[in-house]
Amino acid sequence: MQATYTELDIELTDEHLALKENIHKFAVNVLRPASIELDRMTPEEVVAPGSLFWKVMAQMYQQGYHTALITDEYGGMGLDPMANHIFWEELAYGSVGFAVSLGCSTFSAFYATMMGDDALIDRFVLPYVQCTDASIMSCWGITEPDHGSDNLMPRTSFFRDAGVTQQVRATKKDGYWVVSGQKSAWVSNGPVASDCALFVNLDPSMGMSGGGICLIDLDQPGVTRGKPLDKMGQRELPQGEIFFDGVEVPDNQMIIDPESYEMFTELTLAHANATMGAYFTGVAQAAYDLAVQYSKERIQGGRRLCEHQWVQKKIFDLFVKIESARALSRAAMIYNMNTTPPDAKYSIAAKVHCTEVAFQVASDVIQIFGGYGLSREYPIEKIFRDARAGMIEDGSNDTLSITAGNMILNGEDE
Repeated sequence: MQATYTELDIELTDEHLALKENIHKFAVNVLRPASIELDRMTPEEVVAPGSLFWKVMAQMYQQGYHTALITDEYGGMGLDPMANHIFWEELAYGSVGFAVSLGCSTFSAFYATMMGDDALIDRFVLPYVQCTDASIMSCWGITEPDHGSDNLMPRTSFFRDAGVTQQVRATKKDGYWVVSGQKSAWVSNGPVASDCALFVNLDPSMGMSGGGICLIDLDQPGVTRGKPLDKMGQRELPQGEIFFDGVEVPDNQMIIDPESYEMFTELTLAHANATMGAYFTGVAQAAYDLAVQYSKERIQGGRRLCEHQWVQKKIFDLFVKIESARALSRAAMIYNMNTTPPDAKYSIAAKVHCTEVAFQVASDVIQIFGGYGLSREYPIEKIFRDARAGMIEDGSNDTLSITAGNMILNGEDE
């Protein structure tokens, strides 16, 4: 299925357009059918050795897709900001679950490139870039049983409240950091990752702001994992708990300390939420394209659906929502990938708006499909469930809105 929208950016290069076409084909021909098949499996079947999940991830690694966020200096794809948006939007068009998994797989390598430390590059970047079977995969270890979206509220008074701290703690001992605590079942790639960009607390007296970030090997004594999460949507994305019991981390792998933790949390939020905007623009477009195609095929009242004025008006309303989402999402990503420090409130706006648009569009498309939209005969039923998850993952929209509102009203004062 070809995307039905026109590229309004007349400055897109031939390379941008070729990337869009290639990723779109892969998303439609590989990711979507695989995600539908995995959707019907148990979480344990999804992550089992040799499963379809691993085969598809290996295909993406072999194409070099896992290096989308790695610069060409280190052997990555070296995509510019617009290409990044196109890449993630088109992947998510086929499967947002696979797109999120691939995005999280690069966390440790991406952070290591930002540090520029040779030892970190050798440990976390080069092996990842050279990997072709998805055996090297990261996860973002931030969410906890008692702390979810509140971990993503930098520059608020709450974030600095000494009475509220993360559950996972790290203490210094003999040149190592010793990590203990639990990350919750919502850690994307948690059941399958080989390493983790782990957010920990180093100084409880500073509240959430007293945190640190370490790059930690998950294949070592003291690390255990819970069962993969059985959830409503994005079932091709493995998520699950991770437990740490006296796990040692070399000193140089504690890459962020409390002095820079709040700033780096905001930087991470700006990047992750901008990417979420791209993902769910793709989800919305996928739902819309299904509606357009179905409306031209389905006969109702003696006429094709597309000939009914109500359907014409509904299709136009969806078109406007998606185009507005794409414009905001691209602008936020391009600006924040070119700006240091990034302006997180624009990424938050993109994430909140695009995930809500994706859910609204998917819901309206189900209405256009009627009873068929409630069945598994068409992909829209799955897309609807996948879209619903977007308003919670990567920070719930309600909490993110409070964070961005605080940024708007207080500026740099906080």
